[in-house]
Amino acid sequence: APTVVLDADPQRSSLQWRDLAEREDAVPVVDAVDQVDEAIRGARTHHRYVVVDCPPSVHAVQTEQVLASCDIALIPVQPSPLDIWATVHIEDKVGDVRRVNPDLRAVLVINQLEPRTKLSQLMHQALAELGLPAAQTAIRRRVVYRSSVLEGRTVMDLGSQGAAAADEIRQLIEEVLSV
Repeated sequence: APTVVLDADPQRSSLQWRDLAEREDAVPVVDAVDQVDEAIRGARTHHRYVVVDCPPSVHAVQTEQVLASCDIALIPVQPSPLDIWATVHIEDKVGDVRRVNPDLRAVLVINQLEPRTKLSQLMHQALAELGLPAAQTAIRRRVVYRSSVLEGRTVMDLGSQGAAAADEIRQLIEEVLSV
């Protein structure tokens, strides 16, 4: 498979998602919580794309290890003052990690966007004031993202039911890989 997911989050959510998939062609997911560096090195030799699910903390050992060895870090930020404030710590961590991984590209991705709310409308402007670039593509708050997980699927697998969400994901992938 051209893509593999490494689950470096102690909650092991990606592994749980994969266990729900009842298809042989689902994206492979590998437990990488205890040996992130080794898992990344091994995955790079066999896969074109290695996606790593990290703990939701910039201070987690796994997150630091991934940042030190990855090419691109997508950092989800919800339309919330708390998330925006937390990106300052992420920005500092990225700066620290660039001493060992100078080519690291860190990109903020607006997640759970609700276009009609004032906070969501101000997100791009708020993120522009930070030192990390933000993707133009935002991921909207959609039930289909959560329901697809319960089925062990992705929004790409849901046909017309997941079409808008799948378009968002494709657009984000194209944007990130084109830079």
